[in-house]
Amino acid sequence: MDASQGVLLSSSLVGAANGPAPASWPELLGSRHWDGLLDPLDLTLRRLILLCGDLCQVTYDSFNSDSHSKYCGSCRYSRSTLFARTMFPAAADVDPAAYLYATSQASFPGGIMVFSLSREAWSKESNWIGYVSVSTDAAAAATGQRVIYVAWRGTIRTLEWVDVLKPDLVSPDHVMKGWYLIYTSSDERSPFSQHSARDQLLAAVRELVARYNGESLSIVCTGHSLGASLATLSAFDMAVNGVSRVAGADIPVTAIVFGSPQIGNPEIKKRFEELPNLRTLHVRNKPDLIPLYPSDLLGYANVGDLLAVDSKKSPYVKENTTNVGDYHNLQGILHTVAGWNGNDGEFKLQVHRSVALVNKSSAFLTDDNLVPESWWVERNKGMHLKNQFLYTS
Repeated sequence: MDASQGVLLSSSLVGAANGPAPASWPELLGSRHWDGLLDPLDLTLRRLILLCGDLCQVTYDSFNSDSHSKYCGSCRYSRSTLFARTMFPAAADVDPAAYLYATSQASFPGGIMVFSLSREAWSKESNWIGYVSVSTDAAAAATGQRVIYVAWRGTIRTLEWVDVLKPDLVSPDHVMKGWYLIYTSSDERSPFSQHSARDQLLAAVRELVARYNGESLSIVCTGHSLGASLATLSAFDMAVNGVSRVAGADIPVTAIVFGSPQIGNPEIKKRFEELPNLRTLHVRNKPDLIPLYPSDLLGYANVGDLLAVDSKKSPYVKENTTNVGDYHNLQGILHTVAGWNGNDGEFKLQVHRSVALVNKSSAFLTDDNLVPESWWVERNKGMHLKNQFLYTS
């Protein structure tokens, strides 16, 4: 993948917006609820959205979901090689700082947690669920901003969890029980989840806030599908519980999420909107049904501002796909963002982004694009020759 497909955090993310007055960094983070930036879609905001999507894609590309591997449920790569091994396009501008793990103690359905069949499994209680990263010194110097990014992993099997995960509401302020348990559960049996994903996140962010105290800080949470719900919940948590305050001043916290299910009831929506330093931008593909789950009929409400795009306008994808999961596919959404010119505008790619990415884990592209389906796979599915006679994962 060509690095030009991504977003650099230096000159391309500052001062490159449409028109004579480029959007400021606070405006890109939603200080004015993205007023005037969504239609037409501001070029710099478009790049920021794609950056967040690429951060999400790293969680899919690096996750070991092969139950035959004793490392199933882990991240395949170390933090030092994570972005290089996943060919993340902005690797020069962001450094991974911490990994996040969740536990299966709450008996989550398949597709959310996956585990190895091996008796020597790395963990029988925990899964890697995301990571925290931060702007490099070079990127911070170029932009004047030190950005802490939190990327949450979505589900591996896109739709099967919808019918299994019960849409019960729990306190605080009535968020969906499933999202809440994934975020807050711990398991003292696991060295990776003795502290909940929430506690791991807050500790990592506090450390980064203390390290870069005195710089212009901001926090961006991102995720797709289940990961979008966790991104929204964690952004709210950091804003409401003081993690995003330094020397008495609020650090802006923004969630930029993709294909997000609803996370809670109107009360959580009200509390969310009362926090002055908290914003959410939900990027939704119009044909995607997942953002309608669990449903306002069950007492749920949408949170934040909406950028609605429509993949059916793209001439590159199948017009009438029989796989409804294609509309929820992250790369399909990012492709649509890259070429979106409003409801009345013609679809035309506005950034250098390979169309082939759409088929990374799908068969959504039309056949005349000559791109194989689901082409992103680990070399030899992770098998390697241990010695002259033995292959192992």
